[in-house]
Amino acid sequence: MTGLALHNLRIRYGHLEAVQGVDLHVDDGERVCLIGANGAGKTTLLKAIAGLLPVHAGQIHFNGHSLLRRAPHDILRHGIALVPEGRGMFNQLSVAENLSLGAYTRTDPLAVRQEINHIYDTWPRLGERRHQPAGQLSGGEQQLLSIQRALLSRPRLLLLDEPTMGLAPLMTEAVFASLDMAHRNGVSILLVEQNARLALAHSDRAAIMETGRIFITGASRALIDDPTVQAAYLGL
Repeated sequence: MTGLALHNLRIRYGHLEAVQGVDLHVDDGERVCLIGANGAGKTTLLKAIAGLLPVHAGQIHFNGHSLLRRAPHDILRHGIALVPEGRGMFNQLSVAENLSLGAYTRTDPLAVRQEINHIYDTWPRLGERRHQPAGQLSGGEQQLLSIQRALLSRPRLLLLDEPTMGLAPLMTEAVFASLDMAHRNGVSILLVEQNARLALAHSDRAAIMETGRIFITGASRALIDDPTVQAAYLGL
């Protein structure tokens, strides 16, 4: 099986089991959104996939390889990149330096330079401010930079944790446009997002998580019309 597969995944913080036997898969080329209330375990799940938290029990496989007990940089080399909540900028480094760090696992500097120039052409605001510290960018510009930095590692799967939190509507549209573009270029996506309506509109399949468990999964279009989902997450 190609893609990501989680089986009976359990993650603990001390005696608290934050993720309780989760089964989830993201097929190659698929976009899956994970929605739910704060504290449901969504961020914990992404961090465990990226190797930032230990797994108490269960399995994580990506393209047939187990990711358990692998270091984050090893998981990145396997083709999984995380855009964390809060963007994870190196604020004192320039936009160009932040982008270059996204490609640190690569050994093709000419192609990296070409891809960075393409980013500047696609997102002119980043190009205009390439020599400025990333900390001087707006929140939306930082989020775009964080996504483009992750994509420079050429991931097969992109994990995103609340990429539109605190952003104005125009920048939210730009963030989702960047994700749609990445998907068209063959990147699979696992998205944690509070804006359930937008997340469902820009995904193929969705999973709803509560108190450490996934209790609804299905095609995103079908869940948009589900009365339970409408009442709990879409404000209808």
